[in-house]
Amino acid sequence: MIKIIVGGQINKQEIFNFIQKYLGEDNVELGVKNDLDAVMALQQGQYDFYVGACNTGGGGALAMAMALLGSEKCKTISMPGKIFSDESIIEAVNEGKIAFGFTAQHAENVLPVLLKALVEKHIGG
Repeated sequence: MIKIIVGGQINKQEIFNFIQKYLGEDNVELGVKNDLDAVMALQQGQYDFYVGACNTGGGGALAMAMALLGSEKCKTISMPGKIFSDESIIEAVNEGKIAFGFTAQHAENVLPVLLKALVEKHIGG
């Protein structure tokens, strides 16, 4: 089972619902917290991955993750006017990134690619 914590500044419940529907309730343990508490839970090993949204894809979505985990563990996968390629998202997962930020309006574009890559890396599925 994969464990994902949803943080960031906006649309947390919508992102939670999307992930739960996409992966299925039996395949994922999900949580929702404010960005600081979410990153701390990830840092303490309670979750495997962090996802968060804001209006820029990096600021409110990833600021706490960058501060506590370091930039080498974080990746912005969309920003206003730019959705990163599927290959770029998959590469970030394979490089060991564990915290991902995106703009809320791109969630339905980037989350399927990200979630598939996370599941494949985490459980080989």
